[in-house]
Amino acid sequence: MTDDELMGLAIDEARAAGDREPADVPIGAVVVGPDGEVLATAGNRREADEDPTAHAEILALRRAAATTGRWNLTGCTLVVTLEPCTMCAGAIVLARTRRLVVGAMDPKAGAAGSLYDLVREPRLNHRVELTTGVREQECGDLLRDFFRSRRKR
Repeated sequence: MTDDELMGLAIDEARAAGDREPADVPIGAVVVGPDGEVLATAGNRREADEDPTAHAEILALRRAAATTGRWNLTGCTLVVTLEPCTMCAGAIVLARTRRLVVGAMDPKAGAAGSLYDLVREPRLNHRVELTTGVREQECGDLLRDFFRSRRKR
């Protein structure tokens, strides 16, 4: 699958997160193995699980590790609709993820090139290949629409 197609799967997860009650911020993630097989998908579940760590990226990484039976996700790609925060960027590095594909950037909290660049920090023991801007407008619109609807309430 192409990055664009994989981002489509992540967008589906994001929509599901935003549509569920209680609604979560619509962010979705997909982990793909070195052979291109989808290992895991997830959407945010912070509100649903009342868990501050239940970000889409963390859940997808956990599920991928469970699928492979290994915490080390060397060779895997993580596709996510919004640039990861510092917690998620740290987990991406620690999981030894090969590649990160991002939809919309997050200038207020992003840790993959915006506010920080943790995933490519040369002082860490692992660096992640980064691709940004995949279906950026669509990913950004999903978030803007979600928060716009919340402000109207």
